Amino acid sequence: MAATHPMRGPNPFKLGIFSTNSDGGLTLTKVPERWPALWSEIVEVTQMADRAGLEFTLPIARWKGFGGEMNSREWSFETLTFAAGLAAATQRIGVFATVHVPMVHPVFAAKALATVDHVSGGRAGLNIVCGWNPEEFGMFGLPMIENRYEQGLEWFEIINRIYAGETFDHDGQFHKLTGVSGRPAPLQRPRPVTLNAAFSPPGREFAAVAADYLFTTFTEIEKGKEHIADMKARATAHGREVGVYTTCHVVCRPSQAEADDYYELYASTMADTASVDHYMGQKEKFSGSHEADAYRLHRKRFAGGAGTYPLIGTPQHLADEMVRMHEAGFEGTTVSFVNFKDELPYFIETVLPLLQRAGLRVA
Repeated sequence: MAATHPMRGPNPFKLGIFSTNSDGGLTLTKVPERWPALWSEIVEVTQMADRAGLEFTLPIARWKGFGGEMNSREWSFETLTFAAGLAAATQRIGVFATVHVPMVHPVFAAKALATVDHVSGGRAGLNIVCGWNPEEFGMFGLPMIENRYEQGLEWFEIINRIYAGETFDHDGQFHKLTGVSGRPAPLQRPRPVTLNAAFSPPGREFAAVAADYLFTTFTEIEKGKEHIADMKARATAHGREVGVYTTCHVVCRPSQAEADDYYELYASTMADTASVDHYMGQKEKFSGSHEADAYRLHRKRFAGGAGTYPLIGTPQHLADEMVRMHEAGFEGTTVSFVNFKDELPYFIETVLPLLQRAGLRVA
């Protein structure tokens, strides 16, 4: 019997590291210390997070870089094999794979994810992405269709039927399959934990059916309450509960001035300008993953952390901000850094004790 997945553990506010599998992490910067995404360092950082009790590690799924001087995220590890490798190197932390529905066949995805669940002892998770980047679709010779979320629901249905132990034919809009079956089933029943990062109404309708957790962005923490209420209502309409998380990029330093100065350096002075322009343009046109004002007001956030919320300051400031997120209704957040190996230790040493004192972490 699998142990309880860490995402369902006792901490009121859960934490995960995000995007260690890709060069630069979430940043689009030229600073020389930017994350190189070397396997040995990824393992070291994930084991560090595991020992500290962080709940999960979440990779991004990228097939093509974003141009500019650094062409950030061209160097990235495929996420199902990535999760399996980290599962074998860790003890407690949840290991997610981020999978593009149009690029990965559901029969293969079901088998691969079940494998990760067995390797990890029931710690696997699936981040379902229906796709937004036409350049990546082109690499696979695929059109970027309008009804991607319908495709995602069909894909998800096939995986669920495999995990239920059925042998079946499937005559759908997107897949014509004969004699489908698959063993072993995952240790988690009826399936591994799922999440989806969605902002648009169609994306959230998909999450209401297929996700256990929604990851969403906001421009200000208070505005996050609107997103949580919307997601809860959509999930309730389907007779489900969906927890809501957010995503943050972090600069944690002993003083606010030090943190602000470094943020200005890497996300403004040393931003990979052409890459930021390309990324923001593609996201705004095809993704629908952020509030409209985010593209106009918060360019620095896209260079600093792919448009996620900035946690920039002292350990106490970061803890206070996460308390505000929790009070708004968020169940947790991801954190990313310019360099995970250099910066995660200080975050663990200084911020986690403050979260424990605030009642957001019990261990």
